[in-house]
Amino acid sequence: METIQSLLESRIRVAIAGIAELEPQVTPTADSRFGDYQTNVAMILAKQQRANPRQLAQQIIEKLDVDGLCEAPQIAGAGFINFRLLPDFLANQLALLIRDERLGVPLPSRIKKIVVDFSSPNVAKPMHVGHIRSTILGDSLARIATFIGHDVVRDNHIGDWGTQFGMLLVGWKSELNQEALEADPLSEMERIYKLISVRCKEDPATLDRVRQELVKLQGGDEENLALWKQMIRLSQAQFDTVYSRLGVRFDATLGESFYNPRLGPVVSELRERGIAVESQGALCVLSDHRLPEKEDPFLIQRDGQWTDIPAIVQKADGAANYTTTDLATLQYRFETWKPDEILYVTDGRQQLHFRQFFTIFERWQPELAAKTRLAHVWFGSILGDDNKPFKTRSGETIRLVDLLDEAEERALKIIAEKNPLMPEIEQREIATIVGLGSVKYADLLPSRQSDYVFSWDKMLSLQGNTAPYLMYSYVRIQAIFRKAALEPAGEESLVISLSEPAEIALVKKLLLFGEVLPQVLVDFRPNVLANYLFELASTFHGFFEACPVLKAEPAVRAMRLALCKVTAKVLARGLDLLGIAVPERM
Repeated sequence: METIQSLLESRIRVAIAGIAELEPQVTPTADSRFGDYQTNVAMILAKQQRANPRQLAQQIIEKLDVDGLCEAPQIAGAGFINFRLLPDFLANQLALLIRDERLGVPLPSRIKKIVVDFSSPNVAKPMHVGHIRSTILGDSLARIATFIGHDVVRDNHIGDWGTQFGMLLVGWKSELNQEALEADPLSEMERIYKLISVRCKEDPATLDRVRQELVKLQGGDEENLALWKQMIRLSQAQFDTVYSRLGVRFDATLGESFYNPRLGPVVSELRERGIAVESQGALCVLSDHRLPEKEDPFLIQRDGQWTDIPAIVQKADGAANYTTTDLATLQYRFETWKPDEILYVTDGRQQLHFRQFFTIFERWQPELAAKTRLAHVWFGSILGDDNKPFKTRSGETIRLVDLLDEAEERALKIIAEKNPLMPEIEQREIATIVGLGSVKYADLLPSRQSDYVFSWDKMLSLQGNTAPYLMYSYVRIQAIFRKAALEPAGEESLVISLSEPAEIALVKKLLLFGEVLPQVLVDFRPNVLANYLFELASTFHGFFEACPVLKAEPAVRAMRLALCKVTAKVLARGLDLLGIAVPERM
């Protein structure tokens, strides 16, 4: 099914064929008083040709064939061309939408292989509130890209290697509480890690022992390797429990250790090609001065002078680091999946790392870099009421599992108060959907690069732009069919005639779904979809109040029931693409 935006653009393309070669762009109008869509193509052409934009707009309109699609186009302002859609055309589009399993979302002109790198917890540490943004954002982008039609690989890049394992091994051998490990493996491993970490700062002998255990691990010592593998297995089991609750899945889960055999060859190649040079015993990548100084990730201005910010690819002691591992990982991904795009979903503090990493890749593999999009999809922080990083009252990091438990308990309390006669098992099922969905929606709703204040009251509210409000909209539609014990009329017998303003407004909003969804991937912003769903729900409530459904005459009732059903489908599908389920009752 072709979008209205695409239809108008193709008509304009034909109209301007004799005037200029230009890809026209059509966008929904910000104010419905001026129509439904508009284009600034005349203004762009006028600037190129140094002509009068309104005169050019008139020339375009004279050649523009929009019969059966919209009213006569109007010129506005400096040269905008505005379009107002005809009710009969909207009725035809609605009929197509009702039959379209993709709900108006067109297939992409080119199917891409997209790797989404997200979540990435560290072994032997509980997932905390900081992991929620990467996990939820990455999952949503993967869902949306898949539904649009791309070939998506979901990759969880686990932190399972590094100096911390020396401390864990010392703690495991000397301080481990076996009962605590069996009860909560990640908490016990975190406890012994913190304990040995403090001792390392106070006791040189402990620090020396940590180094020895790490060397043994890196050298392939059987005992240490067995313990390390046990740490990974226990950690992954708890990670999987969290992912199962969140409805998140991965196609690949590979730890940093997987790429160890590739590190040496990558460093050697960078050195041989002069990309990495020795500096104070380490191998570093420095500026090649091809980029303007302000855009160069290897330079920083201090006291009026531009100073090097080297990207280390091998430390003075011969150890690799994140940059080395990321380059080796990238090499593996190209060999294995041949991606067109790779999205790295991490917090904003890693912006410099990824700017340097992407620039090194461009120098190292220029041909691949020229045809591959690497994107750092970074996000802001979750804040508490004090506008500081969200923590417990005692100042501790909030464990993700505790946050999810609290979300479900708070939702359960609200549902039990509103539905005291509902069976407890049903209350809990709904509470799980509402609680987890509310946390996800609150995280996806702000622009991803913004910080946001975590508020239980706001995210669980039935009022405003929240998950419960959208769920309630869906449930309200389901209640219409339960009340009437009806299903919409079959497609063959359905007669669609739009006459009420609220009907027309709802159809226009529904038809925008196919235009909104692809926009999410332009700059990786699921909040675009979240805000659309809120507008759709609000438009539906306006329709429901203005247009009787069950009390309407049979033909109108059948059409309005079909309109309700497709609205419910779009709401449910849109929320699913955000990783959020919908209950049948609330």
